[in-house]
Amino acid sequence: MRVGVLELLIDEAPSGRLVDRAYRAVFRKQYASIMPQAVAVWCRQMGHDVTYATYHGQQDPVRLLPDDLDVLFLATYTQASALAYALARLYRRRKTLTVIGGPHARSFPRDCLRFFDLVVGRCDRALVAEILAGTYDPGSVVSTDRSLTDVPGVEERMPELRIASFVRGRPVPSSVVQMLASVGCPYRCDFCVDWDTPYVTLPRERIEADLRYLSTHLPGVMTNYLDPNFAVRFDEMMSIMETVPAEARTPYIMESSLSVLKGARLQRLRATNCIYIASGVESWADYSAKAGVGRSTGTSKLATVVEHFEELHRYGFALQANFILGTDADRGDEPMALTREFIDRLPYVWPIVNVPIPFGGTPLFDACLAADRVLRTMPFSFYYTPFLVTTLEHYTAADYCHAMTRIYALLTSSTMLARRLTTRATWGIRVLHALRTAGMRQDLAAFRRFGAMLETDDGFRAFHDGERAPLPEFYHRTYEQRLGRYAELLSRVDRTPELDVDAGYRTTPAAAAGAIAGVSRSAARLT
Repeated sequence: MRVGVLELLIDEAPSGRLVDRAYRAVFRKQYASIMPQAVAVWCRQMGHDVTYATYHGQQDPVRLLPDDLDVLFLATYTQASALAYALARLYRRRKTLTVIGGPHARSFPRDCLRFFDLVVGRCDRALVAEILAGTYDPGSVVSTDRSLTDVPGVEERMPELRIASFVRGRPVPSSVVQMLASVGCPYRCDFCVDWDTPYVTLPRERIEADLRYLSTHLPGVMTNYLDPNFAVRFDEMMSIMETVPAEARTPYIMESSLSVLKGARLQRLRATNCIYIASGVESWADYSAKAGVGRSTGTSKLATVVEHFEELHRYGFALQANFILGTDADRGDEPMALTREFIDRLPYVWPIVNVPIPFGGTPLFDACLAADRVLRTMPFSFYYTPFLVTTLEHYTAADYCHAMTRIYALLTSSTMLARRLTTRATWGIRVLHALRTAGMRQDLAAFRRFGAMLETDDGFRAFHDGERAPLPEFYHRTYEQRLGRYAELLSRVDRTPELDVDAGYRTTPAAAAGAIAGVSRSAARLT
């Protein structure tokens, strides 16, 4: 069969803005993930004619694939779901079997089923084989209960990596090879899709084989570990990475909790060529276990976290801190003021500041839905910063928007950018800071626009105060602008999401016979 595998890395039609094109071509392109590549490898190994592509805004996404596909596997996150739905509708008209997987499919399977023939929750090679064999009828939501113990290695994924990460088939300085050493997470954050997924490491021999291949065939090319929480079993992971001679170790990026990053471990991280660390501070009033601060909150947590990031900076790591503001534990201006102070004191740490988004299958979603706090008519396209899709427990939408505007104004200011660019960093990190600042300035403009509408438009404010007002025309216009010519494929009725997430998954025959549970976000990603 002719099989297409497409991953959507962006939610809108190509943009003509120079800054947007530069960011997407240099960095957004590198956000490709492992499971779509794995699906392409598995299909190819089964003897099918496979075309793999990623869409990062470079051209019309339909032009990335052949016209006469028998099966389309599409992976997307929730923000890009509208484009995914439009493409599914187009390919179903062509009699192509459409299959969606990834974070959005796992979070909102019932909504996906309105547009796709099959919806995949957790995926493995056997499930892909069953889909291609016609095991499941259109209209099914399917998943595996088998543990993801292996994925195709770097060598097997090279045809896909040349498309996703390289330029004209060759690595360039911005190229990143995606890696995976573990799945699942030991923490139970209520907003995270991995909250109930056990932590499992992949086989040692698989990781070692990937490291050997990288050091021999792609020396110096950046790698990015997509583990939800890297090196929980720290000594075990470092011992694997230390099997590669020091001079041959590839530079790598990873995400880990601050509680793991301490003491003598930092020197081992440097020695294995870790160059970029992303860690979650999350809330100043909650989620402190990952930050390694015990029960500390507020100013006490700030002092400990700042000291920890300063220590990481002394070891020369490029750093990122992730925040979520507006949780039910947050009250007043203190969380916002502490975030501003963190940004001001640590200009070399790039802050990612998120609003609370209730993704299906998480305790946060269940709690918000039960309390009737989810804005039910808000299209999934707006499930991201700066848009609010719930009513907040302790903030009005207007007050919250004003507070976030102050934070974004600080982190995107010319003064802050100058401080970042004069801090010790590689040229690549400086370029990243500049492009990210330009992108965040668009978010700042959106927050200001959002705040102005909350102040001047009674209907807009009523909607965000949860008064069951109609979806404001602003969202319809924005939705249509982003989809461009694909907007005509989705009616206004199509935009209202189906929030019933009780998917009624059908598991594979082998899984039903008694397979092991435990797959992570990365496994669920057909992304």
